[in-house]
Amino acid sequence: MSTLAYGLAVLALLLAPGPTNTLIGLAGARHGLARVIGLVPAELAGYLAAILPAALVGAQVLSAFPALSVALKLAAALWVMILAVKLWRSSASAAAAGQTLTAGRIFVTTALNPKALVIALVLLPAVQDPAFLPRLGLFCLLVAGVALLWGAAGALTRRASAGAQWMHRLQRIASGWLGLISLSLLFGALQT
Repeated sequence: MSTLAYGLAVLALLLAPGPTNTLIGLAGARHGLARVIGLVPAELAGYLAAILPAALVGAQVLSAFPALSVALKLAAALWVMILAVKLWRSSASAAAAGQTLTAGRIFVTTALNPKALVIALVLLPAVQDPAFLPRLGLFCLLVAGVALLWGAAGALTRRASAGAQWMHRLQRIASGWLGLISLSLLFGALQT
């Protein structure tokens, strides 16, 4: 796969709405782009925490222990549902304080994101391939760029005059979306 094809494939995958992008967009809506910039390292760390082990031994481990794949999918579905419920239940004051959008939550959500396994097991070349590190570097740049795009999109929805009611509505929409993603992940896990 050429570098251009790889970059476009990664970009398409990263731009797709998912749990991490939803949280990053919500962070932009609540606190603006400056807050999102502070969350980018957590997203990168989450992706790398999942991608590097998967790239090193993932295919062998998953083929030797097929139940592990199902367990990972179930863990991801459960985590995203927990996020959805917490967002739904959190008060406007907690939302304003950013308590539901911590770097830790971004990290765990990203580490459990199925996109990481697609990157590691399908799109990245083998670890011993000389193109591995440059492609991993390109991936990191694309993650940062896409996070900033989602954060900027969220920031564009900010309406100072609308106050807590508008943010509560956005939070409920994001929560509902995360609930749908969780159910989709659960359904996918049960199909395997």
